[in-house]
Amino acid sequence: MPTTPQESRSNEPRRTMLLTGASRGIGHATVKRFSAAGWRVITCSRHAFPENCPWEMGPEDHIQVDLSDAANTVEAIAEIRTRLEGGRLDALVNNAGISPKGEGGARLGTVETALADWQKVFQVNFFAPVMLARGLIAELETAKGSVVNVTSIAGSRVHPFAGAAYATSKAALAGLTREMAADFGPLGVRVNAISPGEIDTAILSPGTDQLVAALPLRRLGTPEEVAKAIYFLCTEQSSYVTGSEIHINGGQHV
Repeated sequence: MPTTPQESRSNEPRRTMLLTGASRGIGHATVKRFSAAGWRVITCSRHAFPENCPWEMGPEDHIQVDLSDAANTVEAIAEIRTRLEGGRLDALVNNAGISPKGEGGARLGTVETALADWQKVFQVNFFAPVMLARGLIAELETAKGSVVNVTSIAGSRVHPFAGAAYATSKAALAGLTREMAADFGPLGVRVNAISPGEIDTAILSPGTDQLVAALPLRRLGTPEEVAKAIYFLCTEQSSYVTGSEIHINGGQHV
């Protein structure tokens, strides 16, 4: 007897998303958005799993990894592969990012940023995403999955608060998104980026209210609004979108 569309969907494998930088802000909202839609969410961060996180199977599907350590990242990739049911990964969201500050939270420019900080920022913000995507390429291909890189408005213009290392690493990540889209496309894997502007998270800098006053929408964005855009790029609604960067900034770039 033929199955109904509802029955066919219930027999499909549960979709899985891997998210870095899941412990707060945009990452936290993204976990909740995908989890609410029935996805299995595997999270990665340098912190242990926080006890107050609401999603099912959170502690069991959390991997503690220091993305600033290339060797530890390779170890984490091996662990992730053992956890993927059916050898498939439907979505990889590279959200983790770091931005060192000077004394009193001051912006660090090209001159003030120590070489070690440049290297650490690029390892987390740029090299870790390409390492994860390459290391999990077979699983992404099996699922005909999607990669979403989280860039930043600071990657396309000098920002009053974001440091030089952070900004240039995000610009590089935007370029990487285009290259990956070209390379992964023949495998059936889409690669896109989202570029948030001023989002209401715990890492806002003093003076952000002055930026917000000049935005066309006159308000901060919310982590949930960013999470919805990420979800769009990981589902069939964006099935012909690849190599794109979606700007989520309330018109800040106009």
